[in-house]
Amino acid sequence: MRETRQKKERKEEVRTGTGRRTVEKNVRSAAVKRNAGEKGLRIGAARKSDGGETGRRKSIAAEETGRRKNIAGEVTGRKAVRTGMRKGMEKPRVKNDSQAVKREEKAAKRAPMPEVNEVKKLKAEEAVNETKIEGRNAVIEAFRSGRTVDRLFLLEGSQEGQILTVKREAAKRGTPVKFVTRQRLDQISDTGNHQGVIAYLAAYAYAEVEDLFRKAKEKDEDPFFILLDNIEDPHNLGAIIRTANVVGAHGVIIPRDRAVGLTATVAKASAGALNFTPVAKVTNLARTIEELKERGMWFVCADMDGTPMTSLNMTGSLGLVIGAEGSGVSRLVREKCDMIASIPQKGEINSLNASVAAGVLCYEIFRQRNL
Repeated sequence: MRETRQKKERKEEVRTGTGRRTVEKNVRSAAVKRNAGEKGLRIGAARKSDGGETGRRKSIAAEETGRRKNIAGEVTGRKAVRTGMRKGMEKPRVKNDSQAVKREEKAAKRAPMPEVNEVKKLKAEEAVNETKIEGRNAVIEAFRSGRTVDRLFLLEGSQEGQILTVKREAAKRGTPVKFVTRQRLDQISDTGNHQGVIAYLAAYAYAEVEDLFRKAKEKDEDPFFILLDNIEDPHNLGAIIRTANVVGAHGVIIPRDRAVGLTATVAKASAGALNFTPVAKVTNLARTIEELKERGMWFVCADMDGTPMTSLNMTGSLGLVIGAEGSGVSRLVREKCDMIASIPQKGEINSLNASVAAGVLCYEIFRQRNL
């Protein structure tokens, strides 16, 4: 009995020791696992902390890079704007005078065509209130009311009824007509509604050649006329009319074509002389000289290659012919003249303004006729 009880006790001890050891082992294993879990948590937290910090640093770096690029772009943009403004405002730099001369020569080669120059001349005349009318009905009524039309511009190629009526009215009165393109009419027009017709009215009415003879007869003097060949500058014409009045000329004769008419500019330059000195317009200056010769007149023209004016007899019935600056008296008109007079000169320049030359010759004629 006692042996059996001892065996049971040993078995109980063994079982108890084994259980205790198992418990201890399990406790140790749990502790190891707990330690490993804590270590894993620490590692995970560390990694998470490291990863977040790295991401944050990368984010900050990217933001800084973007901010710098944005600032650089703004600076570049501002520089580009300033450069563009400076280039737009600055005048081209001239390195030396030779370059400027070359540019001027090129500009001279590209000078406007005569048609453009004429448009500019017309615009300049309008600046002193020359009368201009536009439109078909307005021009037709101007003709029928007796107004003197100096120049008439019509649209080339137009065959409309009112255009043909304007042409007939112009033909009746001997008005010079120029057929031009629509573009040119648009350049001249002020209203933009010219209907293919633009007319320039004379500031004063023209006289007839017979009116000049009548004036000479009233004064009981030999006729003295001044004939102008292709004078296109209104200031020259006005100055010559003024001189004609002062020296006692009985009138001025101008051609219908290639010459300025009695514009407001001419009236102003004449300083009122246009109110007392008749101006006649003729179709052909050379033919008019022939007709006046038949009435006993002699003609002298101005030319630098002629006889000195003081050596010529310029008394009696006389016509003085003055040519345009540069071209002078045309060949056909010069051939019709009886004498060629030159003005004595001493300086380096061998030509005078047309109105000045006319004044010098007029006073020589005045001297011979009156002193």
